Parts: sequence; C-alpha cells; structure tokens
Amino acid sequence: MKDSGAEKKTTPTCVVVLGMAGSGKTTFVQRLTADLHQRNKQPYVVNLDPACREVPYPANIDIRDTVNYKEVMKQYELGPNGGIVTSLNLFATKFDQVLQLIDKRVEEKSTEYVIFDTPGQIEVFTWSASGNIITEALAAKYPTVIVYVMDTVRSTKPVTFMSNMLYACSILYKCKLPFVVTMNKIDIVSNSYAVEWMKDFETFQDALSGETSYVANLAQSMSLALDEFYNTLNCVGVSAMTGEGLPEFLESVNTARIQYEQEYKPEYERLLREKQEAALGGSAAAASKKAEDTKEKENSLCFSKREEVELPKNIADDIYLRHPGDDEEEFEEEEYDNEKEEESRETDSFNSYIQNRQNKILTQVENAKKS
Repeated sequence: MKDSGAEKKTTPTCVVVLGMAGSGKTTFVQRLTADLHQRNKQPYVVNLDPACREVPYPANIDIRDTVNYKEVMKQYELGPNGGIVTSLNLFATKFDQVLQLIDKRVEEKSTEYVIFDTPGQIEVFTWSASGNIITEALAAKYPTVIVYVMDTVRSTKPVTFMSNMLYACSILYKCKLPFVVTMNKIDIVSNSYAVEWMKDFETFQDALSGETSYVANLAQSMSLALDEFYNTLNCVGVSAMTGEGLPEFLESVNTARIQYEQEYKPEYERLLREKQEAALGGSAAAASKKAEDTKEKENSLCFSKREEVELPKNIADDIYLRHPGDDEEEFEEEEYDNEKEEESRETDSFNSYIQNRQNKILTQVENAKKS
C-alpha cells in the first residue's frame, strides 16, 4: 500500500496554459513557477513558444533547442503565425521524447506539476494537429488540466467577454479535458464583473443592452447557449504581477485533477479498449481486403484511384530533441542578421525612389522645353 501511495504522490499533474496573445500567459507561468519553488514544490517547465526571444523562468525543455523558428519561416516561406504553427507541428513529431524526459524527472525527483507555456497563436490548440497530439499524449499518461488565461482588462466589454468565452468553450469541447478559466490581471481590474455576468444571465443582458452593433445581437443569442457552460465552469481570478489568487488557482487545479481521475480517465480507458478491440476484430477483414485490392491491381492496366504513399520512417530524423542538462556538443546555428536585411531593403527602396524622382523631373523639364 505504501508503494502505491508513493507512486500516486509522484504522478505529476500536467498544466497546459493557453490563452490569447497579450493575456499574460508567460508572466503567469513565471509567477506560478516562483510560487511553487517557494513552497518547495519544484515544477518541471516546458516552453512551447518557438518565437520568444527569452523566457523569464527556468525551462527544463525548450522548443527553441529543437526547432529553429526563423529557419522554418525561411525554408517553408511562411509568415510569423504560420511559422509558429509549423514549428509546433514539427515539435509534436518528437513529443514521445518529451514524455520520456518527464518520466526520467519523475523517477529521479518527486514532481507535482509539469507546466506547459504555449504561444499566443491559440489556433494551434483549436484546429492544428499539434495541439491534439500534445494534449492527447499527455492525457493518456498523466492527469492533465487545461488552463485558459483570460485578460480581465480587455474583457470589460460584453462583446469581448463573449468572444473569450466562446474560445474557452471551443477549446474545452475539443480537448475534452478538465478546464480552468484563469482571469488574469485582477490587480488592475477585478474579475467580479465577469463572475456576475456568468452567474446572472439578466445582468449580462443589461450590459449588452447598451451595445447596438450586430455583434451585440449575436452575443445576446449566444449568451443563452453558454449559460449551461458557465454552470460547470471552474473559474478563478489571479494576478500574475502580485501573485494574488494563486492559492485558489492551485486548489482549482487539484479539483480538476480529481475530476480527471473520476471522469476523464475511465472514459479514455474505455475508448482505448474499444479501439483495441476494433483493431483486433478488423485485422482479419483488413488483411483479406488488402489481398483483394492487390489482386485487382495486378489484373488491371490503369488506375483511377490515387495510391497512398508510405512516408519513410526517418522523415523526422533532422529534428532533434535534447535535454538542457545533457552534456552534448553545442550546435552552431546560422546567424541571421535581421537588422542588416531590413537596412538593405530600405536602401534599395530609397534608391529606387530617388531614381523615379529624377526621371519624373527630367520628363517635366523636357515637356517644358517643348512647350
């Protein structure tokens, strides 16, 4: 019994921090990490933002050690948002190594929390494949909690508040994991207005009555649909600057962990059993169908259906993942002087402008002489 209790104690809770750009996710992760260190509960922190220059917390795993964000933009000819999404997709192909490093840390040292800081491009976790891969891989092995950081300062308008809640609702139903809405920046604006709007439907309708836009009419219609969503929502107010509300936040995370153990984990195990049974039951049918397809292809002279191409097993070998604590050779990265390139573009543009201006003046002079 002691061994099982110790094992349960050392099983970490994975906290995936999501939110819109500018909501204070990274600052919140910094404050949470510092608070846990003060409580002698050192967390294992993973940075999933490939575009940040520096992180204000000690990251045990950093995506920037694996994927070069600027090189991805250059190689695939992408913009900033596309580069971030593609970098996350590449990183997700090696996420099994992340799980191995977490297992190694848990075996060596008791770890209660594994914190994931994500980029502000929230579409990574709303429709991109990498978001599904990361959350499902974590939830299959550890208790996983999704934390949606919301900016209370920007959400004082009812329409903006409704947009945030719709994002939260979409992520909740896509991830299907315990969910905590963290209302950040309560040191500037209290989150009491948001809690009141969520509890009292009529109060939110009164706040929307002052809005006359089409979006306000849409928000009024959506507020009724989200009323049931609010009833089961775990919500807490925090301040990433002062640390206010962090004890309540940790209590909410522990409550969400219990919810995972009682509701989500049995559902995952049931789906896994059904998938395995379906795979075993359909293996014979798939083998016979494959044999029939092969025979049919051999007898026919042309094909109208596009054949599936198997990807090589070593397709992702050029993406490496190394632990910051490993004693390995430092890889020299190609320096990319962004300022120099911008100066070069500005010089070319200025020279072109001067040349066009001279040609225009010469044309005007010639026309004046002719007249």
